[in-house]
Amino acid sequence: MAIDLNSDLGESFGAWRLGDDEAMLTLVTSANVACGFHAGDPATLLATCRGAADRAVRIGAQVGYRDLAGFGRRFVNISSADLTAEVIYQIGALDGLAQASGSAVGYVKPHGALYNTIVHHREQAKAVVAAIVAYDPTLPVLGLPGSVFFAEAEAAGLRTVAEAFADRGYLPTGELVPRTQPGAVLTDPDLVAARVLRMVEDGRVDAVDGTVVATRPESVCVHGDTPDAVAMTVAIRDLLAAAGVDLAPFV
Repeated sequence: MAIDLNSDLGESFGAWRLGDDEAMLTLVTSANVACGFHAGDPATLLATCRGAADRAVRIGAQVGYRDLAGFGRRFVNISSADLTAEVIYQIGALDGLAQASGSAVGYVKPHGALYNTIVHHREQAKAVVAAIVAYDPTLPVLGLPGSVFFAEAEAAGLRTVAEAFADRGYLPTGELVPRTQPGAVLTDPDLVAARVLRMVEDGRVDAVDGTVVATRPESVCVHGDTPDAVAMTVAIRDLLAAAGVDLAPFV
């Protein structure tokens, strides 16, 4: 049995440092690298791509709303045409930096509010899918199982990769607890590691109300900006290894 371990990286901006990308790149198998719209400046993104390439970590384009001030965590009521163009722009920019680093963008993962919006917002989901198909229809997409984003991606012939979250709370519906609500973010390394092992081996995770939610992830995310992200990722790796679960990228 094998599982991909991914993290959102490249989110520092200028003098503002966020997370420990260097440490995380030694632990994960895939890096969802910011594309400059929600976070990340060109020098940071290039350094992150180089670090990923040096460690054979797969690079994904983490596309989001053009919202630096809100870190891409605020809904943007954007037209489909504009959203498609902006997603193409982001993938292309990061792909250029990745190729200059000896690698390339290997998949796409929406970020933050865009990720959560296209669980239900079909028009925005279609716009994101249209962008990926226009740029490179062989790119897989990472997202939430059961989302309209996955439905639209599958209809367009894109490969969908089911994702679960190590450090985020779940609602009984299988969606993520909004960050404005209690239980949205988990930070205890041992608790998080045990939770991930249960997801991988048993296909289940407890929601905030105690409901058991079914999940069969191909990839598990640890947010790079979560407190103790490095310690959590080390604990996850150690527990998975002890259980005989290998870590490997899905692409």
